[in-house]
Amino acid sequence: MASKPAQTEVNLPDLTVTLTSDRGVFSHDRLDPGTKLLLTDAPPVDDDAVTLDIGCGWGPIACVTALRTRGGRIWAIDTNSRARTLTEINAREIGAADRITVAPPTEIPKGVRFDRILSNPPIRIGKPALHQLLESWLSRLNPGGQAHLVVQKHLGSDSLSRWLTGQGFPTIRWVSRSGYRILEVDPREDS
Repeated sequence: MASKPAQTEVNLPDLTVTLTSDRGVFSHDRLDPGTKLLLTDAPPVDDDAVTLDIGCGWGPIACVTALRTRGGRIWAIDTNSRARTLTEINAREIGAADRITVAPPTEIPKGVRFDRILSNPPIRIGKPALHQLLESWLSRLNPGGQAHLVVQKHLGSDSLSRWLTGQGFPTIRWVSRSGYRILEVDPREDS
């Protein structure tokens, strides 16, 4: 798909920022309502936390997290190279390129662990791929860390919650609004 960059406003109760988006990435023409719910209602990220944004798209989660924290490190991963480029551009534009590392998932060093995971995960990749993706990253949560995932109710948020709990990642429904659920996921006890 031909590139057609556009400015997209991220308007939240505590901040407004304009970021660059483009065709060929998830929700290229607006902030996805699920992502907005996650950014509005998930618990705040500690200032010094190491945070992972799975499926970063054009970077709204990574960039807002960087703006809200002072010293934290954010890893933003996506398999889509256009999405990674946009997140890098947006990180530079907001002055957070030194704290946001953008990479394909295969390039995150094995020893890196996370205090927080914030994600609007790529549900449409199918259950087997999604389960593998989430299990691999959730297993890298530090003890006491948490993940907050936003999933549409009709795209299987409740079954995903049950599956995660069954895999040893205790999961609760943190928020349910406008057809979306924010799932709060704790690390495995043996992590």
